[in-house]
Amino acid sequence: MDLSLHEVRRRAEVVAALGPDWDPLEAMRGEQEAYDLLYSGLDAGQSQTYDMLVAAGVLPRRKAGRAAD
Repeated sequence: MDLSLHEVRRRAEVVAALGPDWDPLEAMRGEQEAYDLLYSGLDAGQSQTYDMLVAAGVLPRRKAGRAAD
């Protein structure tokens, strides 16, 4: 069963639902800001857990100068 036509239709509907004002770059910036807030103000134990998750490849390392640093 070839579902490629249905996948193209589904993607077109998703883009249409997002509307003409949707800005993917702005959405990505907002997501980055949310992650910066999420990882800011960690206590020592939380920072240790964060570092462990980064070392395991679960989370990306936050760049220097970010809220998590």
